[in-house]
Order: sequence, then C-alpha cells, then structure tokens
Amino acid sequence: MTRSLELKIGARRFVAELLEAEAPGTCGAIIKALPIRGKVIHARWSGEAMWLPMKDSGVEVPHENATSHPSRGELLFYPGFVSEKEILIPYGPSRFASKAGVLAGNHFATVREGLDGLAEVGSSVLWEGAKEAVIDAI
Repeated sequence: MTRSLELKIGARRFVAELLEAEAPGTCGAIIKALPIRGKVIHARWSGEAMWLPMKDSGVEVPHENATSHPSRGELLFYPGFVSEKEILIPYGPSRFASKAGVLAGNHFATVREGLDGLAEVGSSVLWEGAKEAVIDAI
C-alpha cells in the first residue's frame, strides 16, 4: 500500500505519494517528523520552485534517490551538507541549486493530487511572499 502526505500551502491542498521503495530512509525520517510546519518561500537559484526550511526538523539522512533536476511536483529533501536543510517544491522547470552551486536532493514524494494548482501557488509565493505550510500524514 502506498502512503501519502498532505501538503497545505496557504489555502491550497495537495496530496503527494511517498516513494518508500526509492527513498526509504528519507520517507521514514519525514514520517517521524510529521507534522512539519513552517513557511515556504520562493527559491532564489532553483528556477520555478519553493522551499521549506528544515533546519530544526531533526531529520538526518544521507543522500538517496538524489536528483538535481526535479520535475514539477517532485518533492526533494536536501540533507544540508553544503546549503541549508530544506524541502524543495518545484512547480515548473527547475534545477536544484544554492549560492554554492548545483545541489542534489532526495526525491522522496511526488504530488499526485492538485498538481495543476501548484504553479498558481508558486507564482503567489513569488509575487506576494512567504506562505504558511503544513505537511502531515493522511
């Protein structure tokens, strides 16, 4: 049985399928940290993406199922080796990066419900600023 997460950004709701076979350590650590609360802000170097800072989350995992080129809705957890620990939420073309250069994050979940509304939320975060976000189990 595939488990899912609910991602709320502002008033919008998304459902993401966990990729437990591909990123078991990351999925397990994220599940233990739920609910995850914070503010998403627009990415500066990663293209059309938002990110949720995870500095104090307690999630500690190595790289697994890592990519630098996530597609729209492919959630990445970055363990924080070169840049800040975070969850990247791409809503369009992106290449995961920081001021230090290209990064690789653990692809641990993919948005399956509400994907069409992700670009609208991303644009809103870009032009209006940070939005409250909650990630929790369904």
